[in-house]
Parts: sequence; C-alpha cells; structure tokens
Amino acid sequence: MHLTNSSPTITARDRHLLRHAALAVCCAGLFAALAALVQTGWGPLARFDRGLTGDLHRYAADHTVWTASVQMFSDIGGTITMRGVLGAVALCLWLIGARTLAGWVAAQTLIGWGGQWVLKLSFGRQRPAFSDPVAHADGPALPSGHAMASAITCAVLVGLLWPRARRAGRSTACTTATLTVLAIGASRVFLGVHWTTDVLAGWLAAGIVLGAVTVIVELARPGALARDFRRVDWRTRPRVQRVLVSSARPPRDADLSDDPADDLPDARSDDAPADASDTPAAGPATDPVPDRPDGLLR
Repeated sequence: MHLTNSSPTITARDRHLLRHAALAVCCAGLFAALAALVQTGWGPLARFDRGLTGDLHRYAADHTVWTASVQMFSDIGGTITMRGVLGAVALCLWLIGARTLAGWVAAQTLIGWGGQWVLKLSFGRQRPAFSDPVAHADGPALPSGHAMASAITCAVLVGLLWPRARRAGRSTACTTATLTVLAIGASRVFLGVHWTTDVLAGWLAAGIVLGAVTVIVELARPGALARDFRRVDWRTRPRVQRVLVSSARPPRDADLSDDPADDLPDARSDDAPADASDTPAAGPATDPVPDRPDGLLR
C-alpha cells in the first residue's frame, strides 16, 4: 500500500496573498470603526481631536518661523509630489519591460487618488476652523489626502527596493519611510487643516489600497509581479559585476610566446607526439553569467 502526503503545501505566493489580504481587511475594519466613532461624535475621541489640534494651532501661531518651515515641508510632501514620484517610477518600469509591476504602481496611484475623494465626499467632514488660521486647505477633511498619498508612495518605494537591498538597507529604507509618513501627517495637524483622526484615517485607507491592489494584481496575473522583480534586478544590475566575472577568466587568444616557460629547454623530443592535454579546447568559450536572484514583493 502506497501512502502519499495529501496535506496541501503553502507556497510563497500563497503567503504573499494572505499577507496583503490580511492588511486590506484589518485596515478596512479599523477604518470603519474609526469613521463610525467620528460620525457619531464619540465624546472621548472628539475631545482628543479638539484638544490636540487646538494646542498645536496655538503653538503654530506663536512660532511663525517654525510654522513656515512646516508649511514648506507639507507642500513638498503634498499629493501632487507623491503621485508624480509614483508616475515617474511606473514609467521607468514600463520602459525596461516590467509591465505588470508598472501597472501595479500606476494602479496604486490612481486608485489611491480616486478612493481618497470617494471617501472625502462620502463623509463630508468639516476641517478645523480658527479665528486666526495659519494655513488653508480646501475640500472635506476625512481622510487626509497628504497622509494617504505619502503612505502609499513610501510603501511602494520600500517594496520596490526590498528584494535588492540587504538587511541594513532595508532597515534604513523602512525607517526613512516611516519618519517621512509620520512627519507629513503631523504637519497637517500642526497647521490646523486636519484633525488627528483625519490623518489616522488616511493611513488606514492607504493600507486598504496597498493590500487590495496587490491581491487583485496577483490573482489576475499569477506570478507576474515576482517575474518583473527579477527582470528589474537583472536590467538594473551594475555592469561592473559582469565585467569582473568575465575578467576572472584567462584570455582566449593569449600569446604563448609571452609565457616564461617557453624559454626553458623542452625535455621532449621534437618527434614526440603532443599530449592531448596540451591541445587547447576547440570552440569558443562563453562568459559565465551570474544567476538571477529571486525577487519577491514583500
């Protein structure tokens, strides 16, 4: 009797799908809970919003130089800048042949932009109002567009760098991205154009978009993202690495007269047949090409 193991195996692609599906579902649940508390005017949350936003506004009004610096940083990290960065990345990926990966980046940008306005118009939350505002912004408040766009952009950039970076590079990328997202979100509250819960909602909405778009692309084109990551790694690998590998081999057309051993007397007779090992191998040699590393979206 032949017994076989019938237990299903979980592949790397399955784990990849489960991670992003869990991200989308968890962020959607938290966003729904936060939006419900905001819409119902839950007392503790409303007092927290008013208190923190009011304290930060008073500080901003008293420190104009610091406020101007924060305003400049907020403008640089605005939605137009973030979407422009992702648009340029998508174009570069398209030009080097990573079409699925380029579509994934473009979808994150477009769906994030459209989803932001659908949510804003659905809730229609009013922005903070002050008698002496230090900054102005138009449109509904929830969710924060700056917070949502910066979170999507930084997450996509870290995801693109992840397969090619070492542990130190990954830590640096994650730390830089996290600090950038936190700083942009905090700047909107500091300037008095968003409530704190607007920024939190923007980050959660970004998680929904990131997870949902990745799952949809993986289901529509199984394995295409991983293949494109390998293609990007191969196309962008420094050419110096290939030159070093090739130069490690002796030249095929080396001049035998340059070998010092030729100046020594030959112990063999001129009539002795040449040994087969002395005869160079026929046919051109091929330069070795390093294997392509696997790249998986994290």
